[in-house]
Amino acid sequence: MKKWFVTLLVSALVLALLPVWAFAAPPAQIPEDKIEGKIYTLEPRETLSLVAAREFGNVLAFPAIVYFNNFAARKNPQLTLITDPNAVKQGDVILIPTADLVKAYLAGERIGPAKGDAPPDDPWGVVTVGPGEPVRIGFAAALSGAGVDVLGIDEKRGAELAVVDRPTLAGHPVELVVEDDLCSGEGGTAVANKFVADPTIVAVVGNMCSSSSIPASDIYERAGYTMVSPSSTAVAFTARGLRSANRVCWSDAIQGPAAAKFVYEKLGLRKVATIHDGSPYGEGLVNAFAEAFKAMGGEVVAQEAVSVGDTDMRPVLTKIGVNKPELIYFGGFVAEGAFLASQRADVGMENVIFMGADGIKAEDFIKSAGAAAEGVYASAADLATAGPGVNAFLAKYEATYGEKPPAPFHLHAYDAVNVIMDAIYHSAVQGPDGTLWIGREALNRAVRATTGYQGLSGVITCQPNGDCGTGTVAMSKVVNGQWVPAE
Repeated sequence: MKKWFVTLLVSALVLALLPVWAFAAPPAQIPEDKIEGKIYTLEPRETLSLVAAREFGNVLAFPAIVYFNNFAARKNPQLTLITDPNAVKQGDVILIPTADLVKAYLAGERIGPAKGDAPPDDPWGVVTVGPGEPVRIGFAAALSGAGVDVLGIDEKRGAELAVVDRPTLAGHPVELVVEDDLCSGEGGTAVANKFVADPTIVAVVGNMCSSSSIPASDIYERAGYTMVSPSSTAVAFTARGLRSANRVCWSDAIQGPAAAKFVYEKLGLRKVATIHDGSPYGEGLVNAFAEAFKAMGGEVVAQEAVSVGDTDMRPVLTKIGVNKPELIYFGGFVAEGAFLASQRADVGMENVIFMGADGIKAEDFIKSAGAAAEGVYASAADLATAGPGVNAFLAKYEATYGEKPPAPFHLHAYDAVNVIMDAIYHSAVQGPDGTLWIGREALNRAVRATTGYQGLSGVITCQPNGDCGTGTVAMSKVVNGQWVPAE
């Protein structure tokens, strides 16, 4: 918590002191042969934030250092490829770009696109964006439905703010095309079919839920569309060898074991029960939790399931209660989680701890569960590992929408938009009249090539299977009606 607070405080102070040039109009697009700067060898205990503050008077410039260094490192073997900006060390050789390049980066510009007189050959097809036409990026999340709408609205806001911060791309306006995927297989399929029927959709930020993303990804794969999900954490999402499926969040292969370790080591509990909501997300999460908990020596006394939309949880809770668990671990979302938490007392389990994950870590869970929310635990992304621009983002979020973020994946949605936009710069070809030609396979390759990108949610480096998020897990607890860091 202290590290997170200091990061936000420093970011706030730096934002207030940013030089005027950081907010100036963006210069022309950056040609690859204009990557200039000085070669520098890092000293002991020297971080990129310190280098950025010293060289540019702005710690928020360090992602620009990573960006230009890594681009130059492709051709200069003397330079260190930075895969984790927080893990650079003494002796690493980096490129410190010129102030003009940093200025361009902070204004949203990137290297590229390449210049050409004709569209490229691309086996997946080419999106043609004519002069003055928008670059259209799809967005799919649950914007309706009890207990999931708050998650989708929060992600939509994160994506919208990314477009506010970078409203143009290579001289073209950026347009977010928003659809409601209902957090369901049917909804995800319907939205994916709608997007792939529209040749102007370049790529998709989404889908939100794994139950929506998994069937949607099959459709995108066949059509050659690339998706970058902010929040589909199910292990199965990226385990099927699809090139279309990418995510900037973590996998539940990380989250489930982290929760199990917290329960076993921090809470000191040995007997748990699990419940999931039948979704790929919920089932995969509790299975990962249970496997890790048993490996540590704990006992999983019951493993049950409910269905999305269920409201009477007493039968399943009664069944579990016979086995006297010390904790119930739930994989699912707000609505079902709130019913489970609030109905524990009805079957004599008011003293059994209730724990969920990012699917319930929302203000709406506390509102719905009422007094029964007190003492509930949940895991979510650790803001202590977030990027240096988080404080400015949160201030803009609250000023724009009149409230603090009500759910956990706004930062990831912001990052997903930026990963796609950067990939367009790196893969597109621009004609003399400004026409932008975006090869779909080239774009996909550029997304998968993302390395060391310092997003708001953390460092983003894409693996061959499409897992790009590298965030760590933090545990929270409801205390006095508020989510606070768990001790």
